[in-house]
Amino acid sequence: RCNIGLQCNLLVVTVATKETDGFRRFMRSARHFNYTIKVLGRGEPWKGGDYMTEPGGGQKVRLLKAGLQEMEEDKVVLFIDSYDVVFASGPKELLKKFQQTRHKVVFSAETLIWPDRHLEDKHPHFREGKRFLGSGGFIGYVPNLKEMVADWTGEDSDSDQLFFTKIYINPEKRKSINITLDNRCRMFHNLHGSLDEVVLKFEDGQVRARNVLYDTLPVVIHGNGPTKINYLSNYIPTVWTFETGCSVCLEDLRPLSGLKSEYPLVVIGIFIQQPTPFVSVFFETLLKLEYPKNRLKLFIYNQEQHHEVAVSSFLKDHRKEYQDVKVIGPEENMDRVASRNLGLDMCRQDKDCEYFFSVDIEVVLKNKDTLKILIEQNEPIIAPMITREGRLWTNFWGALSADGYYARSEDYVDIVQGRRVGVWNVPYLTKVYLVKASLLHEELSNNDLFSSGTLDLDMAFCHNARNKVILTPFASISQGVFMYVTNMHTFGRMLSTENYQMSHLHNDLWQIFENPKDWEERYIHENYTKIMRDKLIETPCPDVYWFPLFSDIGCDHIVQEMENFGQWSGGRNTDTRIQGGYENVPTIDIHMTQINYEKEWQKLLLDYIAPITETMYPGYYTKFDLAFVVRYKPDEQPFLRPHHDASTFTINIALNQKVLDYQGGGCRFIRYNCSVEAPRKGWALMHPGRLTHYHEGLRTTAGTRYIAVSFVDP
Repeated sequence: RCNIGLQCNLLVVTVATKETDGFRRFMRSARHFNYTIKVLGRGEPWKGGDYMTEPGGGQKVRLLKAGLQEMEEDKVVLFIDSYDVVFASGPKELLKKFQQTRHKVVFSAETLIWPDRHLEDKHPHFREGKRFLGSGGFIGYVPNLKEMVADWTGEDSDSDQLFFTKIYINPEKRKSINITLDNRCRMFHNLHGSLDEVVLKFEDGQVRARNVLYDTLPVVIHGNGPTKINYLSNYIPTVWTFETGCSVCLEDLRPLSGLKSEYPLVVIGIFIQQPTPFVSVFFETLLKLEYPKNRLKLFIYNQEQHHEVAVSSFLKDHRKEYQDVKVIGPEENMDRVASRNLGLDMCRQDKDCEYFFSVDIEVVLKNKDTLKILIEQNEPIIAPMITREGRLWTNFWGALSADGYYARSEDYVDIVQGRRVGVWNVPYLTKVYLVKASLLHEELSNNDLFSSGTLDLDMAFCHNARNKVILTPFASISQGVFMYVTNMHTFGRMLSTENYQMSHLHNDLWQIFENPKDWEERYIHENYTKIMRDKLIETPCPDVYWFPLFSDIGCDHIVQEMENFGQWSGGRNTDTRIQGGYENVPTIDIHMTQINYEKEWQKLLLDYIAPITETMYPGYYTKFDLAFVVRYKPDEQPFLRPHHDASTFTINIALNQKVLDYQGGGCRFIRYNCSVEAPRKGWALMHPGRLTHYHEGLRTTAGTRYIAVSFVDP
């Protein structure tokens, strides 16, 4: 009937009453292989039921029966679902495999029987392969297909699966129509009940799905089950290959560069749901986003009284820069679910809003172009991939377990570590993502998308998105709104909120263990990393080394923390804080131990001072001991008499600025008659403590001078 060299004899027929993400994916793979597609039911209301709750699909049979009357007798028709189907190869291979079956109609095969298990014994047995018919895909000659559907008189909501099954298990009809099953998955692979049978096979710039049970390469992949079809379609047929990388990531973009009209209006939802470090840094980062602020509206939900100061400070200085700002504070006692729904509503109810950008406060967006990049990618829901420093944790899941929770996809580690770069269809996003407002008016118009009896907020949202029951022919567990994550750029990271203390004035100072990268960016001098490379270590006096250590904010926070604690020593020789209880050269100070900062200070010295001491004093092992902050005031303790330190060497860090904060001050090394009279704020002096570097603290004549001192090897 069909010369396999004449691929025009093959017609792919599908039913699609609505153009969904899945349908567009199907059409892209069909175009890649030059399949001829005929779509039935466009614009027609779907009345075929919802496969998630009960059998249905009769409407497909009715449409096929009518459509076959208009088709030429010599045609071979491939009738398949489309919302959860991709092609892995072309018409030539499909027709060849069809002819090799020596049958007139071939159905896809299933591992599990559905919808009537009582019919199991009536299915023919095969020596090898799957026994049960799958109605989501079959291929056959037009006359035989006409005979097969001739007796259909059912309702649109009746089961197409049951109708075709009863024909197949009837020996007379099976023989008359000449039906068989593709029981070894040479043409079709249905993923339901057989997810583990399929692996990706990369070959010659193309990706196939390989059935490892039968060692076959199916042409049509049907994801009639959980989300593995989305995983497979991230690669098949040439979406991503080792040779080309991502071949579709730059297609169908929405360019913002050179935009003649205004930028799209975006509502940014900011959610503060728990005590979180570096909240003020979050708002500083928000201000740096490369996006016109007059095209941004802010929805800020803050559940934590502790963070009200940071929120209020930001709004006081910058509220007028944004088109609109809505704030829900802790005094309103709004629960988390309601706040998320309200944030979406702010966009949904604004006719000009085109996107909702949801960001949790613990997200650190280092890429100023994040929002523009996500908009330009032009996906329904998309997240920038962010990671947790030093861990494989990210804001997406590559797969779901059978019960709908986390499962690691085969490519997860490669994506996280950047060995595979692209835009990935995934089942779960959290913490930060962009949603098209059009979804909020259509597929996600439900006013409560975050509620669930068992799932957390983002799990509930993603469940509602990917499992959205839209009345289409192929509604199933994986057929809803597609969600994507992109790792085509470096976007940022996620803060750890574990062990966040709230008992101090500047709690972020204590984050050197939990969030070392963020702590460093906040508190370490911007030129610290250039010390060795650019030879920033200065030698103002013999064997005295001078280098940048703390940022201005780091210095300010240490000083403010000490003043907030307030228990300054009296500058007397008797001192119960130290071993022996006697201080030979007393200062007015507060020890790091008094504010429970000794462990953090030790880590600071080991991570940032030790590398320098080991360079300047090679072979010397650094052991730190006493650390304290000293305060000099003209009417309190203006200077410190000549002395040796109780150390092998000493670290002396200036915590404020001469002229601006105080007059006078400095350190004089008497043996060399050499003084450092204008210490730079945040810079550290490192010098021997005994024998050669007898020194004194010069008189402070006005203001208040602060220094942080550490004795090394007492």
